[in-house]
Amino acid sequence: MALPVAFFALFFAWPVAAITARGLKADGTWHLGRLAEVLGRSDIRHVLWFTTWQALASTALTLLVALPAAWVFARLEFPGKQVLRAVVTVPFVLPTVVVGTAFLALVGHGGLLEELWGVRLDTTVWAILLAHVFFNYAVVVRTVGGLWGQLDPRQEEAARMLGASPLRAWRQVTLPALAPAVAAAALMVFLFTFTSFGVVQILGGPTFSTLEVEIYRQTSEVFDLTTAAVLTLVQFAAVGAILAVHAWTVRRRETALRLVDASVTARRPRGAGQWALLGGVLATVAVLLVLPLGVLVRRSLDAPGLGYYRALTDADGGTFLVAPLHAVWTSLEYAVAATGIALVVGALAAAALARRDAGRLMRGFDALLMLPLGVSAVTVGFGFLIALDEPPLDLRQSWFLVPLAQALVGAPFVVRTMLPVLRAVDTRLREAAAVLGASPWRVWREVDLPLVRRASLVAAGFAFAVSLGEFGATVFIARPDNPTLPVAVARLLGRPGELNYGQAMALSTILMVVCAAALLLLERLRTDRTGEF
Repeated sequence: MALPVAFFALFFAWPVAAITARGLKADGTWHLGRLAEVLGRSDIRHVLWFTTWQALASTALTLLVALPAAWVFARLEFPGKQVLRAVVTVPFVLPTVVVGTAFLALVGHGGLLEELWGVRLDTTVWAILLAHVFFNYAVVVRTVGGLWGQLDPRQEEAARMLGASPLRAWRQVTLPALAPAVAAAALMVFLFTFTSFGVVQILGGPTFSTLEVEIYRQTSEVFDLTTAAVLTLVQFAAVGAILAVHAWTVRRRETALRLVDASVTARRPRGAGQWALLGGVLATVAVLLVLPLGVLVRRSLDAPGLGYYRALTDADGGTFLVAPLHAVWTSLEYAVAATGIALVVGALAAAALARRDAGRLMRGFDALLMLPLGVSAVTVGFGFLIALDEPPLDLRQSWFLVPLAQALVGAPFVVRTMLPVLRAVDTRLREAAAVLGASPWRVWREVDLPLVRRASLVAAGFAFAVSLGEFGATVFIARPDNPTLPVAVARLLGRPGELNYGQAMALSTILMVVCAAALLLLERLRTDRTGEF
């Protein structure tokens, strides 16, 4: 456990503390009165209000749209179900920059909506809300649907036999059992939308700003570290509260239900109602998830003869010091290194947390491992530049700085993927091997490794996908001669001109294809089909 603790202390807690202290401290004196001063500003109150309001609206809209799909995946069996499950999950692993770019191609200037009906939504909050539903649809489908598929349907059938109507049976039997999963999914969606960065930065323009976007603006454009530090503390407190409630809902879900094999609860659709619901879900997936990505690909092909893709091989000396296509190989190299780091750190943390004698302190560390997903990545990235610029950890000029930042985001996914599998390993197998004289290393190699090998591959795939798309921290620390794909897309979108816009669409398409390929491979590796992450 020492290595995971040291990793998160050095590369998460220290940079965040360093940049926060830099903003709240001047002339060697702490100025905590700046907290009230910053929070009393009308523009900051507007940012706080919009951040909270859009997160609540995005969460409610996501639940409304995705819950029917959760039932379809849980209770119905139909051809192409596994492919559809992968399609639904693709948006979740896409970088937020790609999601913002896809919706910009759909609802922005010259987008599909403007071409067909003369309507633009890129300067309205609706574009942000729809992009958030697109991004978080899979969170609800797989979290709620995974549990729903394991609920014994005979309990609801028994209520029906005792005279309850279908609605009453669902409300009094199924809904209470699903409540912890629905709450957990809602909290995760709220967390991701509350800390939204790439989507809001691209679609919000100067009108709309979340806490994360405002931290970025105050840090990189206004150079007001005090305001950025205060907003970081506010976001840190909010994320901590959300994760605490989420951990409580997860414990309720794990201990309060009797579950069955999900493979025996799904049946072929019966009756016009079930077929209609399946058709509605397929239509929703096609319009909400597939259409934006299709428009993104179409816009990348607007230039004759793959002109935008060919332009990626040329360095113009303005936006990049190298050809934009170089960002593809750079991103792959960084993501592979970050995956290796995340896999080692996450696997060790999961092994420690899976021990039967893990106490309250360990459970608290489990919740802390999720903090990098919610705490400002912008703060982490700028904190890297502030904290890691002196010996013995002078890494500002090292290429390894980017994989370290990306691994912070990938490690929680490794823990969440491997922890349930490690907890399911029968401790008697380890004890029997130890009694027969096996060393701890051999016990792990002969007992644990064969059981968790496939889960390790799935964890590595998720870590690779999220590392490939990390943007908030990387935008600060990626070197001009080695930009990552998300950073390259953002830079191209920030420059005027049709060629830059088309190149951004082309790079986003490449990034989408790589992430989708990784996810499809993960679906083939999965042994459980409950649908949970």
